[in-house]
Amino acid sequence: MSLDEQFADAQKRVKTLSAAPPPESLLKLYSLFKQATVGDATGKRPGMMDFRNRAKFDAWTSLKGTASDAAKQQYVAFVDSLVG
Repeated sequence: MSLDEQFADAQKRVKTLSAAPPPESLLKLYSLFKQATVGDATGKRPGMMDFRNRAKFDAWTSLKGTASDAAKQQYVAFVDSLVG
């Protein structure tokens, strides 16, 4: 199975979790997905009162410079650890 197929499969499998992962795990999933599909974060950092979007932006920015394929591999491995 190619990396793109594994990545697509991981996206489907993460939706089958019986309970929502903790917020830290959701941020990691979000940031890895965005880095894999979009690349480095762009735009302005949300204001300090926009807690949710600021946390998402900061998590994504923490992966700056990570290659798309590396982010996909990390995403697949992280989903594997969540799904079990």
